Amino acid sequence: MAEKLMLGIPKGSLQEATVALFERAGWRIYANGRSYFPSIDDPEIECMLIRAQEMARYVDKGVLDAGLTGIDWVVESGRNLTSVTSLTYSKQTRTKVRWVLAVPENSPYEKAEDLAGKVIATELVEVTRQYFERKKVPVKVEFSWGATEVKPPTLADAIVEITETGSSLRANRLRILDTVMESETHLIANPRAYQDPWKKQKIDNLALMLNGAIAARGRVGLMMNAPKKDLEQILALLPSLNSPTVSALSESGWVAVNTVLEESVLRDVVPKLKNAGAAGIVEYPLNKIVY
Repeated sequence: MAEKLMLGIPKGSLQEATVALFERAGWRIYANGRSYFPSIDDPEIECMLIRAQEMARYVDKGVLDAGLTGIDWVVESGRNLTSVTSLTYSKQTRTKVRWVLAVPENSPYEKAEDLAGKVIATELVEVTRQYFERKKVPVKVEFSWGATEVKPPTLADAIVEITETGSSLRANRLRILDTVMESETHLIANPRAYQDPWKKQKIDNLALMLNGAIAARGRVGLMMNAPKKDLEQILALLPSLNSPTVSALSESGWVAVNTVLEESVLRDVVPKLKNAGAAGIVEYPLNKIVY
């Protein structure tokens, strides 16, 4: 019987971004309606959809060999798991998310210490308790089942809530007092599974390709022909990922230049390259950059 890797895919807000990341990395995952077992075009992997908040539990139990979830939920679970790699992607942005301590805009509180004796609502109960314990501030931390932003000031004095951009907090007239923790997605593994040579290699290959897909986001390849006499000036215009590749052309006096750069700078860089003497400028998309 062929070996299989049991892999947890986060169900919910991160699911769509995760499936898209896997596609860029080379794996197609097909979620079928209400099924918790999406198919994947790799006979060596079996997927299961699990809420990010529960992923650490099932990886720890060995139901799953590996899974993707926020490091916040791993810390919250208190379980000793192997973090194979961090993967900085989320619903809306390419940056880490934050769990923040927030209060109503018109409240008198200015810092965590002002909340002594108050009620804090959050899904991240243990991390929040530890945060206030470190500050030696006695508070009552209550678990929130959702819609946490609407609870202050009637149902809680403050909240600890996750945010990417802060827009939801502002929309609910809340202001941030402090960052409780930063988080990003991690590929985690069951320590026993990660000691198995075949599973470790499979998990490490996943990590390599997923990181390659993340590294390529927002970047493009650019190649062009350049007169040798203008090469130094042209290279000075390129904010490249690494040193550009320069190779000789059959036509005397010309070279080919190949590089990788942020897509956002193209509109400014390409006209400058053209004016500096570059010709045959071609932009091409990147799926992965593997270091």
